[in-house]
Amino acid sequence: MQPICDRELHEECGVFGVVGVPDAANLTYYGLHSLQHRGQEGCGIVSVSKEGAMRRVRGEGLVTEEAKLANLAGDMAIGHVRYSTAGGGGTENIQPFLFHHNTGDFALAQNGNIVNADLLRNYLENKGSLFQSTSDSEVFAHLIKKEERNHNRPRIYSIIEALN
Repeated sequence: MQPICDRELHEECGVFGVVGVPDAANLTYYGLHSLQHRGQEGCGIVSVSKEGAMRRVRGEGLVTEEAKLANLAGDMAIGHVRYSTAGGGGTENIQPFLFHHNTGDFALAQNGNIVNADLLRNYLENKGSLFQSTSDSEVFAHLIKKEERNHNRPRIYSIIEALN
């Protein structure tokens, strides 16, 4: 057995989400604060109000600006702290991503790398997709919405197909 010689930190983002909790964005804020060792390039939160409206705050750097949470009402929220392993830096790559679509808005945060993201991005751009970031995670959102067979079914079916 070889001794472990690698003593460097290997952060790769952090994701936190809650459902059915009053003031969910506030709890998500504290969850992200406890996860910020996983990524310190940026952080974001998306909340969902009782009416279904989604709101987002995001910024570069550490989880520090609790004052911005006042606009994030609702009992459901997801948050993300970023350590870039794919795509570049900058605000446009900070998750959660928030997408508006005529079939319903949705937010997306993920931790990991999509290994064939470049191939998929080229495929989607050739089909008309326009990307707003260089993050591989945005590719996943486009795949969810490009799956035409499942537009009239619950979104979970499009997510499953996109994962394939």
